[in-house]
Amino acid sequence: MSEKSEQRLSVFKTYKLYVGGKFPRSESGRVYEVSDSKGKWLANAPLSSRKDARDAVVAARKAFGAWSGATAYNRGQILYRVAEMLEGRKSQFVHEVADAEGLSKSKANELVEATIDRWVWYAGWTDKIAQVVGGGNPVAGPYFNLSSPEPTGVVTVLAPQESSFLGLVSVIAPVIATGNTAVVIAAERSPLPALSLGEVLATSDLPGGVVNVLSGRTAEIATPLASHQDVNAIDLAGADDVLAKELEIAAADNLKRVLRPQPVDDWRATPGIERMTAFLETKTVWHPTGSLGASGSSY
Repeated sequence: MSEKSEQRLSVFKTYKLYVGGKFPRSESGRVYEVSDSKGKWLANAPLSSRKDARDAVVAARKAFGAWSGATAYNRGQILYRVAEMLEGRKSQFVHEVADAEGLSKSKANELVEATIDRWVWYAGWTDKIAQVVGGGNPVAGPYFNLSSPEPTGVVTVLAPQESSFLGLVSVIAPVIATGNTAVVIAAERSPLPALSLGEVLATSDLPGGVVNVLSGRTAEIATPLASHQDVNAIDLAGADDVLAKELEIAAADNLKRVLRPQPVDDWRATPGIERMTAFLETKTVWHPTGSLGASGSSY
C-alpha cells in the first residue's frame, strides 16, 4: 500500500453545550472561533443565546429536588467518581489547558492534576460541611435549637476568565458539593476545557441537569440569568468590574445571593470553605425538650 493511500483526514472535534444531561447545539445555530494563546484556530464553540440560558435554568431547577435531597455521603461518592473520570482523560485536558493558557505540557499537567485533586477535596467535604457550620444552639428555655445548612437552589456561575480549568472547577465543585445545581458560563476566550468537562460529567454518575455548561459571550449570557426569577444565586468570578456591577443590580430584583469577584493570586492554594458557605442557607429548628418522670427533669 502506498504512503499516499495511508493518509487520512483529521477528525475534528465538535464542541457542544451541556444542558440537562444532553449535548445540544446552540438554539441560535451560532458558533464562534476559539484560538490558542498564539492566535491559532482550535475549534468552533457554540455561541449560546438567551434561549439556551433559559433552557439551562429549567434543567437545573428540575434536577435540584433530587440532588439536594440526596445524602451528603452519596454526593461525595459522585464527586469522587467525577475525579476518577478526569484522571482517565487527563491527557486530553492537558492538551486543552496548554492551548488555552499558553503553557508547556509539564505546566499544564501540573494544573490538571491540581484540578483533579480539587474535585477530590470537595468530594470529601460533602458530608462534613454541616458539622462545621451547623450544630446545637444554647437557648434560654426547655427547647432544642438546631441549625443546619441547606442549599440555596439554582446558582449561575461565571467561570474565571484567566484559569480555564482549575479556576473553573474551583467555582463549580463547591456549588454542587453542597446540594445546589449550577448553570455555568465558560470562560469566553477559552471555553474548550469547560465543554469537555461536560462530557466527563455526562459519563459519570452526576444526574443530568445538576451542572449545565454554556459557552459564548459572557455578558450576553449572564445578563438574562442575573435577572432570571428562578435563579437563586450568582457567582461573579468571571466578570470584570463593570459587568459585575450591572449583574449585581439585575440580581437584586429577586434578592439573589451574590458572590462578588475576588482576586485570586493562585488557584492552586487551598480554597477554604467560603465558596461552599456562600450558597448555603441556615435552617433553624426549635423543639420542646419535654419532661421525664414525676421529678420534672428534662432531657
